[in-house]
Amino acid sequence: MHIRLYSDMVCPWCRIGKKNLSDAIREWEDRTAEDITVSYHAFLLDPSLPPEGLPFKQAMSAKMGGESRLASALERVREAGANVGVTFRWDRVTRMPNTVLAHRITALLPEDRREEWVDAVMTAHFEYGRDIAKQDVLLELANDLGHDPNGLADRLAAGEGEAEVQADLQRAQRMGISGVPFFVIDDKFGLSGAYPAAEFVRAFEKIAEQAKASEEAQ
Repeated sequence: MHIRLYSDMVCPWCRIGKKNLSDAIREWEDRTAEDITVSYHAFLLDPSLPPEGLPFKQAMSAKMGGESRLASALERVREAGANVGVTFRWDRVTRMPNTVLAHRITALLPEDRREEWVDAVMTAHFEYGRDIAKQDVLLELANDLGHDPNGLADRLAAGEGEAEVQADLQRAQRMGISGVPFFVIDDKFGLSGAYPAAEFVRAFEKIAEQAKASEEAQ
C-alpha cells in the first residue's frame, strides 16, 4: 500500500494528521507485517503569502475574524495535538511563513529522508517559533539532519525543486484538493482531514479487503 500525503509544513492539522497516520501505519504493520510507504507532496495553505511571510497574529486574525476567534482556534489545535502527543507552542510563533522553499528542499532530498525533514521543519515552526520562510533557517535544519547545506544552497540558487513543487500544486488542483492534510491511498482512495489513527486503520482494512476481493474475482 502506498500513500501520497499532500500537506503544508505550516498547517497544524497536517502535523496532527501525519502523527495519526504514523501511529496507524505502525499498528497496521505490526498486525499484518505488510509495509505501507508514504510520499510527501507540496500544498500551499496560502499561495498569496509574500516570500518573506507575514506577522502571524496579523495574518491569522484577519483570516479567523479577530484575535478572540484565533485564540479559541489555536487552543483547540493545542488540545488536539496534546491528545496525540504533538506539541504546539503558539506563544513562540510570530511569523506566518511562506513554505515554498521548504517544499523545494523536500523535493531535493532522497525519498527516504523526506519524512524526518518534514518533521524537523514542523517542529521548528510549531514548537520553537523558527521562521521557516528563511533559507538560512532551513539550511541549518538540513545540516542538523546530516545534509550538505552548501550543496542545497547551490541547488536552490539554480532553481532546482521548483518544477517538482509546481507539479504537486497542479496535481492537487486537478484532483480538487482544497484543504490539507489530504491522503491518496494507492492512487484510488482519497481521505481528507486529520483522521484519527483508528479511522486510518479501518480504511486500510477496507482497502485490503477490496484488493483481496478483486484478486479473487480475476
